[in-house]
Amino acid sequence: MATSKNKSVNRMSPREKMINLMYIVLTAMLALNVSSDVLNGFSQVEDGLSRSNRTITARNQALYAQLQAFNEKNPEKGKIWLDKATQVVGETDRLYDYIDSLKLEIVHHADGEDADVHNIRNRDNLDAASEVMLTATGGKGKILRTRIDSYRQFVTSFLEDPEKRKNLENALSTVPPKTAKHDISKHTWEEFMFDNMPCIAAVTLLTKLQNDVRYAEGEVLNQMLTNVDLGDLRVNLVNAFVVPDSRIVMRGTKYSAQIVLAAIDTTQRPVVYVNGSRLANSNGLYEVGTSKAGNYDYSGWIEVLGRDGTVTRRDFKSSYTVIDPLATISATMMNVLYAGINNPISIAVPGVPQGSISATMTNGTLTKSGDGWIAHPTKVGAECVISVTAEMDGQRTNVGSTTFRVRKLPDPMPFIAYKDANGQPARYKGGKPFPKNLLMAAHGLDAAIDDDILNIDYKVVSFETVIFDSMGNAIPEVSNGSQFSERQKTAMRRLSHGKRMLITRVKATGPDGITRDIAPIDVIVN
Repeated sequence: MATSKNKSVNRMSPREKMINLMYIVLTAMLALNVSSDVLNGFSQVEDGLSRSNRTITARNQALYAQLQAFNEKNPEKGKIWLDKATQVVGETDRLYDYIDSLKLEIVHHADGEDADVHNIRNRDNLDAASEVMLTATGGKGKILRTRIDSYRQFVTSFLEDPEKRKNLENALSTVPPKTAKHDISKHTWEEFMFDNMPCIAAVTLLTKLQNDVRYAEGEVLNQMLTNVDLGDLRVNLVNAFVVPDSRIVMRGTKYSAQIVLAAIDTTQRPVVYVNGSRLANSNGLYEVGTSKAGNYDYSGWIEVLGRDGTVTRRDFKSSYTVIDPLATISATMMNVLYAGINNPISIAVPGVPQGSISATMTNGTLTKSGDGWIAHPTKVGAECVISVTAEMDGQRTNVGSTTFRVRKLPDPMPFIAYKDANGQPARYKGGKPFPKNLLMAAHGLDAAIDDDILNIDYKVVSFETVIFDSMGNAIPEVSNGSQFSERQKTAMRRLSHGKRMLITRVKATGPDGITRDIAPIDVIVN
């Protein structure tokens, strides 16, 4: 073929040139091809936007109907807003219909005179949108941009809220998007929207634009409907309040309360009268002393100055209940107290802070611990009485007392401590097979009360193990305190699968200082 390396690089045969040309043509065809999945996706978006447009249109019609109804009842206040709303509706419908005509014209270029916007045959047509919106004969994209700009300025002029105005300006913006960071596109808005755009995509974009137009119309109509009501009372703060029938209820009865929104003007406080007298403060705070228990009613009215200079009056009535102080004393763990240990106690007086409560105890000591109390009784079998006083209005008052029985701690249960397959601490209490390797790894015997009410550790003082030999003879071995002795470990090593070891004569001492004999453990070797 070529006589040198350079010639083989710079000169190609006719066959090679043809292959390269075919590759370029194929690449161009692939670039122009739009998959059916993408076209179907545009069709689905178009259907969804059309449904949304119908919904928004119905909502806007309902808002306009409310303005018409208000105008019929009160033309003096409603006519100015109805006239403005009519202008907005008219401008919106004209722009909406114009966009509709553009969609139909694009589909005509793609499908012919019998075209149907809702059933486009040549959805992938890439020329129709450009011919209508961009070419010299069409060029309607520029007209559309001009009309959108004019409509945007028109509708935003009715909005006082800068945030709402900004939202509408963004929704109806005709500024071409940036193509790179800090780089504004060199194309116009209409070129970005419709140049080389499939027919179905162009129709979908126009439907989305109609959606934005209807959204803008709804925002303005809703603002106008709100402005009608603002002519009565001006408010700038809305809070939620709970108004109960009574703050004190008896067990077995119903608690009733109204949950309401209250709107006020913080720049102009209302005047409040209670039982015929004007409140001295401007915050509506009503305070009254309580000297004896009972139910008390009160009523009055509120006066507020409207924006038109008229005074609006609203009456109210309510009630409150005064009860005698009552202390609540309860044992956190049980209805009894245990001697020799710290018993958590909860003491509360309704309406009195913890710092104003004090308490004393007979047959033991009672100390404050955080928000609770610790009772430490001494003598088993005797009663202890906890008495509570509270400081109210600068005076200390006895608000109640409760009597408790004092019991001895129950016996603990012995167990062998080990770690399960997940490495978590566990307790073997006998009566079921126990792996021999875990038994040999155990240090000895522990004891505790862990019945979900009390959680108290005991110290094992001593214990014996009893293992039966092949002749049936019992061989006892003594522990080394709470630890297995060497003789016990030697005997345990000889245990085979299914054999038993009895841990008996267990002695343990609790926090009350009493040493007691506790239950044995039957160990089954697995």
